[in-house]
Amino acid sequence: MQARVAHLWRHPIKSHGVESIPAAEFTAGATMPWDRVWAIAHEAARVPPGTCDWAPCANFSRAAKSSDLIAIRAEVDEARGTVTLRHPRRDPITVDPDLPGDAARLIEWVGPLSNAERSRPAFVTRAPRGMTDTDFPSVSILNLASLDALSERFEAPLAMERFRGNIWLGGLDAWEEFTLLGRSFRIGGATFRIRERITRCKATTANPETGRSDADTLGALEAGWGHRDFGVYAEVTDGGRVAAGDAAIPVAP
Repeated sequence: MQARVAHLWRHPIKSHGVESIPAAEFTAGATMPWDRVWAIAHEAARVPPGTCDWAPCANFSRAAKSSDLIAIRAEVDEARGTVTLRHPRRDPITVDPDLPGDAARLIEWVGPLSNAERSRPAFVTRAPRGMTDTDFPSVSILNLASLDALSERFEAPLAMERFRGNIWLGGLDAWEEFTLLGRSFRIGGATFRIRERITRCKATTANPETGRSDADTLGALEAGWGHRDFGVYAEVTDGGRVAAGDAAIPVAP
């Protein structure tokens, strides 16, 4: 195995924007910094406004239900604690989602991007840890070779942003990530233990440039490999800095 970090992505507001970054400082037992810090709860959510405990994704507005959300791009100003969001059909907006006024502006901004036949976005919430889709603080690790293999079924490249991963590795064989469950790897200055496969939802069918569903990724996974899994969830067991180009080295048991 001679894998290296090819790309790093974070998603400051769950399902509402993606940002490419050159490096991140990981902490043991935590999610990626500035990843899923906030989430937008819908009107049927069973979580309170403001700070709450971790909650399942069914409580939140997501691209699986509103494909237009996949086209949002984000940019974090870490010093100010603000997020700028851009979408091809909306004017840019900069907000501090912890401020009530900004949170209300954010809900108004995402309204036209939300599926009118689903529960409407209602309020912003955050947890003491990133609001990832797992009940443990996770980091998602994806494989460029697997993306290439899936893209071949469409005879066109699929964008990484469809899959909302944190760390993309190059140098693995296609689907090799699934053989790594239970193992630990030193990636840059941090250590990760691979815990489980990621089962995908309809969000991956949407084009991150347009927000429109244009590829049956779930059907292609089922037809080609008999599952709907893409990527793996890992936990950080030893913190440190990870940057593009860093090697991923197996840790001896």
